[in-house]
This record gives sequence, structure tokens and C-alpha cells, in this order.
Amino acid sequence: MTGELIRFDDKHISVEQMQMCIDRRWRPETHTFHLPCGECTITLEDVHLQLGLPVDEDAVTGSVHSADWGAVCYELLGAIPDNINGGQIEMGWLRDTFLESDDDSTKLEKIRYARAYILQIIGGYLMPNLSRKLVHLRWLLKLVDFRVAGEFS
Repeated sequence: MTGELIRFDDKHISVEQMQMCIDRRWRPETHTFHLPCGECTITLEDVHLQLGLPVDEDAVTGSVHSADWGAVCYELLGAIPDNINGGQIEMGWLRDTFLESDDDSTKLEKIRYARAYILQIIGGYLMPNLSRKLVHLRWLLKLVDFRVAGEFS
């Protein structure tokens, strides 16, 4: 009976998609939301399970209209990129400037590296722009105090 209701075109759910829905009941750890157009997206439960990030605390929101982004970078990262465009910096600059920290690094260098690394995660995966090549520095302002940042969803 179910096979009769399912049609193979872009307006109806396919047998494979129906099977995913059935499989999902048997695998409760999977929280991927499957769309009828053949695409899928993750849910907040995915973010929590895969990245270990809280999803029921304060949300990371707010906007920054104007800031001295060079001063922010210098204060929080210890370096200023050559090109800050509208509060955005290139992800490549972060990768090239903040190489992996080692055992000889000072505590301040490790904190700056951690901020740069988290900013890359935010810009590359969590809050990417369309090109995935730029990240807005407003997210860096959320990384001033790691104890507070750890409570954001």
C-alpha cells in the first residue's frame, strides 16, 4: 500500500527517502532532517551530539555595527591582518598565521591559537558566509572569556 502512494519525481517522496524515515526510527542517535527534494540538513541535536556544543543555553546573537577591528585582532589574536573588509578577515590568513601551537608556547600564545582555531570552526562550519573564505570578527568578540563562551549555544 505504501508503494502505491510514493511517486518517483521531484514533488513526491521517493522509496529511498521513505526508507530513511523508517531507518530513523531504529537509530535514534541520527537526527538528520531529510527533505523531500533529496537534500538533508542537520538539527540542533546533531550539533550537540557531533560537536559537543550545548543547544539549550544562551544563543550567540547580536550584531556589531562598528568597531576598531584592527585593535580587536591585536588584543585578542596578537596580530592584525592586512585586509579587514567590513569586519571580515580571510580564513586563509588565520590558517597561515596561527600554526599549531607546541609545548614551548606561552599560555598567551596558546589562548590566541585557541581563539584563532575556534574562529576557523565558526567561519568554516558553524556560521560560514557563502564563500567559506571569510569570517566576521564579531565572533571573535564572543571568545574574550572562554568560560562565558562555553555557555553559548
